[in-house]
Amino acid sequence: MTTTYKTTAELNRESFKALKQTLGLENAMQAPKLRKIVVSSGFGSVKDKKKVELIADRLAKITGQKPAVRVTKKAIASFKTREGDPVGYQITLRGPRMNEFLDRLIHIALPRTKDFRGLSRTAVDDMGNYTIGIKEHTIFPETADEDLKDVFGMSITLVTGSGDKRTTLAFLEHLGLPLKREEAAK
Repeated sequence: MTTTYKTTAELNRESFKALKQTLGLENAMQAPKLRKIVVSSGFGSVKDKKKVELIADRLAKITGQKPAVRVTKKAIASFKTREGDPVGYQITLRGPRMNEFLDRLIHIALPRTKDFRGLSRTAVDDMGNYTIGIKEHTIFPETADEDLKDVFGMSITLVTGSGDKRTTLAFLEHLGLPLKREEAAK
């Protein structure tokens, strides 16, 4: 059973039609677009190779793409790191993989989060990017296993490039992201 996901172009057309009135858009090029999703997880200065490999394996299962290693830019003695030490993983998703991951995040993973009451409206930066912090990777069904001692968190950034917070929030609500209501956010 395969599920077909909408292409990025179809999502862009739909978002323009839906947000034309609320945002006062006149041209389809003005509509906000989801450019990429960046999934990152840091493991710090963990010296246990098995745990580092486990994190890479789980991220690959969750996203469907091999993670890229991120290294330190300079040595910091108080953190006991040297220049070039691996400290985390990062994955950039675009196109069909991005759409499929977003669908699984919204409809499967976030509802499985413990005590979930909606995502914060204040997590939008000045460039229109929305960042979600996840404490446990086990909310994704691809990582379901009996051994829960190696639980790690991750950061998921939705890069829209819309330019302002109001436009980004309207676009994310259109995509179906479960944001808190305005009165509940205060």
